Amino acid sequence: MTISARADWRTHEVSNQPRPLVDLNLFDANRPLRDALASHAPGLDTAALSKLGALAGSAEMQQHARLANTQTPQLKTHDRFGARIDQVEFHPSYHALMAAACEAGLHGTPWGGGAHAHLLRAAGFMLFTELEPSVLCPISMTYAVTPALRANAGVFTEWFPKLANRRYDARFVPVAHKTGVTMGMGMTEKQGGSDVRANTTQASPDGEDAWGRRFRLVGHKWFFSAPMCDAFLVLAQTEAGLSCFFLPRLLPDGSVNALRIQRLKDKLGNKANASSEVEFQDAAAWLVGEPGRGVPQILEMGTLTRLDCALGTAGLMRQALSLALNHAAQRSAFGRKLVEQPLMKNVLADLALESEAATALALRLAAAFDAPAGDEHEAAMRRLLTPVAKFWICKRGAAFAQEAMECLGGNGYVEEGGEGVMARIYREMPLNSIWEGAGNIMALDLLRALRKGDVMAAALEHELAPARGADAALDRLIASLPDRIDQASEEGDARRLARDVALAVQAALLQRHAPDAVFGTFCRARLADASAVFGLLPAGVDGDAMIARAMPH
Repeated sequence: MTISARADWRTHEVSNQPRPLVDLNLFDANRPLRDALASHAPGLDTAALSKLGALAGSAEMQQHARLANTQTPQLKTHDRFGARIDQVEFHPSYHALMAAACEAGLHGTPWGGGAHAHLLRAAGFMLFTELEPSVLCPISMTYAVTPALRANAGVFTEWFPKLANRRYDARFVPVAHKTGVTMGMGMTEKQGGSDVRANTTQASPDGEDAWGRRFRLVGHKWFFSAPMCDAFLVLAQTEAGLSCFFLPRLLPDGSVNALRIQRLKDKLGNKANASSEVEFQDAAAWLVGEPGRGVPQILEMGTLTRLDCALGTAGLMRQALSLALNHAAQRSAFGRKLVEQPLMKNVLADLALESEAATALALRLAAAFDAPAGDEHEAAMRRLLTPVAKFWICKRGAAFAQEAMECLGGNGYVEEGGEGVMARIYREMPLNSIWEGAGNIMALDLLRALRKGDVMAAALEHELAPARGADAALDRLIASLPDRIDQASEEGDARRLARDVALAVQAALLQRHAPDAVFGTFCRARLADASAVFGLLPAGVDGDAMIARAMPH
């Protein structure tokens, strides 16, 4: 019997598979983002955001994002001669992404000033997150630590110009020889986690030089992300208590500081970013701020990284939504496009609603950082909305990603190909809710903010006042908040309060800069008839209009 060995076998035609979402300008295609920016800053020059949107949506950069996550960082503790080097090697695509993020000014650049610098940076951060969120860890930390360095004039004078420089420099050389630098943070230890007052790392005085009071650190850090940053702010115990220190990888004389990378974390997601465990073996570090004031220092930095957690999750929501819409607009089942199926239409419209509300709240918080010193209302909004936005937006992220993935069916659960981005988003989503203070930490931080007297309650009332009378359900929610704020000692109700403040502010923002149909649907679906499951929008909602507004084309 002869078996045919034909080279032209074709068992079927490949059809009804959506085209990948590539070579799309992520900014120009994002109407909710553009409307929110126009509300906060009318006449804002968004040319740089449009340029970044085109870059972030390009096939070339998406390929870099894929490679940076599949070719993961590798720890090299020793060189081939046995000498200790403590370096991490990254795929070239990681460096391409870092260079793009720095060129866009997403790191320390906003601290150089400029109109709406933090708002512009926030929108850029969201756009870049749609491309690849992992590399934004060192970018975010550089943004957060830069203002804290002002407490050490010697270090700030030498380092700030390079922290704000838009040229990325990956070389492992002393700061004097670099064009641009990045910084990280090292706070938590094995025994304490978020309870940093339990830290045991010790700092011993070691003289003084151009960078101020120098110490020697002995101890460890349990989560030490982006260990190839040029320097870090870390916490250690002194005789005065927990204090903040500047710890460079390379010392001024060019020698390697005694920071030992023990291993890299094998994480669920965030694969392109190296997260490590380290030990300090008499490492040199310089005091930042007053001895014993380490906790206030990290709270200032934590406010900024928590802002980025909210921005990052909102960006991931937008990308997951875009992938779901792109798929549903092209894929047919049971005789018509998925986007035309009533149940799918309800799900997609609900996801679009959630994404726009997250974008609105995250950008409102970012806008507060552009306010001049002395603006008491915006200062109160920064303090109040940071834990609220971090809690609610990030808490909604994981469920959002799961629902968006389900819109793609089995294709969404596969790592390969353009729709494989959805699997990466799904693994990334829980991270922002965990890092920089998980849900309970955020809820408790809200209570601490509300205990500062009547100023916070008055600021919230002022923020919500323009939306009064626009919707009965929103009016009821707003009216209920003062009494609950007065009883802010109830820790068991802190999560519920954080949720309700978030929903009230989101509704007020949508009333300001979203179409009436979006605002009205939000009030009906999130306030009057709330559900934890997406796709339960009430009857009468114009799902077609909401989907058209969100469609990334």
